[in-house]
Amino acid sequence: QVQLVESGGGLAQAGGSLRLSCAASGGTFSRYTMAWFRQAPGKLLEFVAAVNWSGNTYHADSVKGRFTISRDNAKNTLFLQMNSLKPEDTAVYYCAAGASPGLRTERLAYDGWGQGTQVTVSS
Repeated sequence: QVQLVESGGGLAQAGGSLRLSCAASGGTFSRYTMAWFRQAPGKLLEFVAAVNWSGNTYHADSVKGRFTISRDNAKNTLFLQMNSLKPEDTAVYYCAAGASPGLRTERLAYDGWGQGTQVTVSS
């Protein structure tokens, strides 16, 4: 079972940038499809972006053109570069690992989860 630890969250101003990282251990990282989800207060968990083992990516419409998911298989690390941040991006961000090779958006497709990192964007 893979273990995931997120870092890089914090406070940013609207229009600013943050870079999230997710360090993986205990599994073959390169074989997993990796994803970022987020959950804002009082809202459901929301898919943000996914990247499969070969580097193919898919981003939710709400972040397309602003956020970029990437991975470094040599370092067992997943990234989320977040630019042009908006107050509505405020949420706890989770990284997730799944065995399916497809770029799945539903939470049930992922069975390894990190503890989350808080991102707060002020207006």
